[in-house]
Amino acid sequence: MDINLAFFVELFFHVLGMWWVIVPSILLGLVVGAIPGFSAANTIIILLPLTFLMDVEVGLVFMIALYCSSRLGAGIPAILVNIPGTAGAAATPLDGYPMAKQGLGQRALSISFVSSIIGGVLTTVLALVTMPWLARVGFYMHSVEMIVVMLFGISLIASVAAKDMIKGLIAGFFGLMIGSIGADHVYATPRGTMGFLELYDGVPLIPALVGLFAISEAFLVIEKGTFLSKTNVQNVDNASWKETIIGVRITLKRWYHITWTSMIGLIIGVIPGAGAAIASFVAYQQSRTFSKTPEAYGTGHYEGLIAPEAANNGVTAGTLIPLMVLGIPGGATAAIMMVVMQYQGVPTGPRLFTERPELGYGVFMAMLVTYLLMAFTILPMSRYMSRVTMVSTTYMSPIIIAFTLVGSFVPREYMFDMYLAFAFGIIGYIARKTGYHVAAILIGVILGPLLEQYMLRALKMSDGDPMVLFSSSLGNMLWAALVITLILPAFFKRRRQSKAVE
Repeated sequence: MDINLAFFVELFFHVLGMWWVIVPSILLGLVVGAIPGFSAANTIIILLPLTFLMDVEVGLVFMIALYCSSRLGAGIPAILVNIPGTAGAAATPLDGYPMAKQGLGQRALSISFVSSIIGGVLTTVLALVTMPWLARVGFYMHSVEMIVVMLFGISLIASVAAKDMIKGLIAGFFGLMIGSIGADHVYATPRGTMGFLELYDGVPLIPALVGLFAISEAFLVIEKGTFLSKTNVQNVDNASWKETIIGVRITLKRWYHITWTSMIGLIIGVIPGAGAAIASFVAYQQSRTFSKTPEAYGTGHYEGLIAPEAANNGVTAGTLIPLMVLGIPGGATAAIMMVVMQYQGVPTGPRLFTERPELGYGVFMAMLVTYLLMAFTILPMSRYMSRVTMVSTTYMSPIIIAFTLVGSFVPREYMFDMYLAFAFGIIGYIARKTGYHVAAILIGVILGPLLEQYMLRALKMSDGDPMVLFSSSLGNMLWAALVITLILPAFFKRRRQSKAVE
C-alpha cells in the first residue's frame, strides 16, 4: 500500500465516517475527565469487555476519543472549582481558577478548550509526519536526562514561591518529604509509613491531589460562604456568547505560545512513564520563565492557562508513538490499547505499519478527527458550564467533598484513601490560611518520588559516582538549559527595572 497524501485524505474521511462512535465517546470522556479520580485508563478498563466485542478499528477509535476528551475534560473542574480532574491538570488551576473567581469562568474555559484542541491537532499532525524520529527520543532519554527533566518541573516551586520565597520553599520541601513516604527503591524498607500497609507503595496521587486542592478549597468556601463576590456573580449572569468568542480570539492571538508548549508535551509524552503531570509543570515553568510579565502568573494570566493545557494535550499523541512504532506502551491508556490489539491479533511495532498501515496511521487520524469534532461539541458548552460557580455553596461544597472522596476511593478501592484525602484537605486548608502555596506541596508529592527513582537508578549504574549526572552529552545540554532558565528571570527582572529607571 502506498503511503501518500491520497492515503491520508482517504483515511481522514474514513475515520470521520465513524462520528457515531467518536461523539458519544467525547461526551463520556468529558464526564470522566471532570470527575476527580476517574481517568480514561480506569474507564476503559471498566468497559474492556465491550471493546473486546467491537471490531478492532472501532474499539481503537472509541478508546482514542475517550482518551483525548477526558484529558480536555480534566481542566473543567480545575478552572471552575479548583479541582484538577487528573494529575495532568494540576497546573491548570494556578491561573484558571483565579479567572473563574473574577467572574471570567466562561472566558477561561474557552481559552482552555481552544488551546487544548489546537495543541492536540498540532501535535497529532506532527506525530503523523515524524513518528519514526520521535520514537527514538525514548532511546536517548535515560536516567540522567530524566533527572534534569524532573528538575525543570521541581524548579517551578521557586517560581510559585516568588512572592514569599521562604514559605514557598518550605511548602516544596514538605511535599518532597511526603513524596518520600513508602518503601525505598533499593532495599524496600518502609519509610514514614507509620505502620500503614496502604502507604508501602508510596502516597497515592489522587487523594493528595483532590485533598490539597478540592477539599481544602471546599473548606474555604464554606468559611467564606461564596465562590464569587456579588459583582462577579453579576458578571457571570450577564455573560453572553461574546465571552466565548473573546476567549477564542485571545487564544488564537497566542498561537505561537500554544505551538511551543504543546511541543514540550509531545516530546515528554514520547518518553515512557513521564506523563502529562510532568509536561504541564515543565510547560508552565518555561512559559513563566520566558514571559515578559512573570509576576502576572498565578493571578489569572492567559498564558499561564494556555501553557499547561496545550502541553497536557500534546502528551496524548506522544504516549501512543512508542506503542505504535516500537510496541512499548508510553502510559496506562496505551498499555490497555496494547492489550486490546493483542487480543484481536493485531501486531504492534514496525510490523503494524507493514501489515496494517490503515490501523497504525488510523489511530493518530482518529485523534485528529476527535480534536476537530471537540471544537464543535465542547466549545459551545463553555457558556453553560461556567454557571457552576453561581451554585450556592450550601449545595456545592458537600457535593465537591462527596465527589472527591469517591474519586479518591476509585483508583485503589481502599477506604484508607478517602481518609487520606480528608487529611490532605486539612493540610491544604491550614496551608492556605497561613500563606503556604498548596501547588508547591503538590509538585513535591508528584515529582519527588520520580526524581528519587531516576537518581538512584543512575547512581546504581555508576557504582555511586555522582559525576554520572554529567556523563551524557544530551544531559549536559539539558543541565545548561536548566541553568539558563533559572538565571533568565532574574536577568529579565533587572533589565525591566533598569528600563523603568531610564
